[in-house]
Amino acid sequence: MDTLSHTLWGGGLFGYRGHFWIAIIFGAFPDLVSFALLHIINFISNGFVAELPSFASLPAWLFINYSISHSLLVAAGVITLVAFWRKDIAYAMLSWPFHILLDAPFHTAEFFPTKFFWPVSDFFIAGIPWSNPWVWYANVAGLVVLYIMRGRARVHNNSVN
Repeated sequence: MDTLSHTLWGGGLFGYRGHFWIAIIFGAFPDLVSFALLHIINFISNGFVAELPSFASLPAWLFINYSISHSLLVAAGVITLVAFWRKDIAYAMLSWPFHILLDAPFHTAEFFPTKFFWPVSDFFIAGIPWSNPWVWYANVAGLVVLYIMRGRARVHNNSVN
């Protein structure tokens, strides 16, 4: 799934209890830890380059970061620790494991398979790419429905108060 969609799903599903920006950040977090960091390093090293690096040229640390940030076990551990301190923030952070659950069936074995039980297991689902039109349009439709529902709920709650 693309990072923007993860961000929007996170905010829409877990950001309505007052921590929208935390849900947005953690919806994108797994990809930011890997790919945004790579882009920042590349920008500092090479300036702005329009083309993406080839898959073969990606550094080993990116795959390690991807495995760590896309592990349900790691996410559950971090969120559990935060929940002892702030349950309201921990709820918004649930956009992180939701990101992982969205990635698992929508990444192919060839392009960043999501090993969601890492480091215990390297198991992954050889999924359908999110660029598949059926997946892409269902994703967009789901986001539209989610935000319409959230908007209606907000209007209803404001009219009740």
